[in-house]
Amino acid sequence: MTSELRSTYWRGLRDGLPFLLVLIPFAMLFGVLATEAGLSVFETLSFSVVVIAGAAQFTALQLLNEHAPTLIVLASALTVNLRMAMYSASITPHLGHLPLWKRAVAAYFLVDQTYALAATEYEKRPGMTPPEKVAYFFGAVTPVCLPWYFFSMLGAWIGKSVPPEYGLDFALPIAFLAMMGPALRTGAHMVAALVATVAALALAVVPYNLGLLAAAICGMVAGAEVERRRDA
Repeated sequence: MTSELRSTYWRGLRDGLPFLLVLIPFAMLFGVLATEAGLSVFETLSFSVVVIAGAAQFTALQLLNEHAPTLIVLASALTVNLRMAMYSASITPHLGHLPLWKRAVAAYFLVDQTYALAATEYEKRPGMTPPEKVAYFFGAVTPVCLPWYFFSMLGAWIGKSVPPEYGLDFALPIAFLAMMGPALRTGAHMVAALVATVAALALAVVPYNLGLLAAAICGMVAGAEVERRRDA
């Protein structure tokens, strides 16, 4: 690796470090709740390694606790992660040149934080070479994705010894607000967020979090319609 690529990698790593402030309690909270739901430490770690998507993991865990049908659990988790398809489409012009196995690894690590960091960096530095883009992406992955495994497992080990008054659940809304705020750059983004929020509140009484799925669809449709009218 050349000095330029090393420098780019370390820049990505440094940019990802602030996310640890919310990632650590978020991952530990998942571990604690998973063990309280009956999962073993190994099962909790496996859950985080296979899925590596906090929001989907919490959604699935909540529905499992409510004894929701397996089909509903899978559909809800997949719907929560539909945004990953949009992330993939957005990042493909930058990383799509990679060999298949490298694209597969990048796709696995393409989560909210790594996408937000990479997309912002690529937009800010349009002159980056393809190898520099890869180096930055995996630099961002290092402090974001790898600690997720460890702290999920640590939370599972701690389990019920964490007092509820610690309020670790503050991490989830803060993490998403921190990522969503800078992403609301256009009118379509704002309309999509507003419509989805209103619909989610209005449909909060729908069982099995199905109201959240409907709200997400409403938000996407509203945002797409705004863009269609703008481009017409």
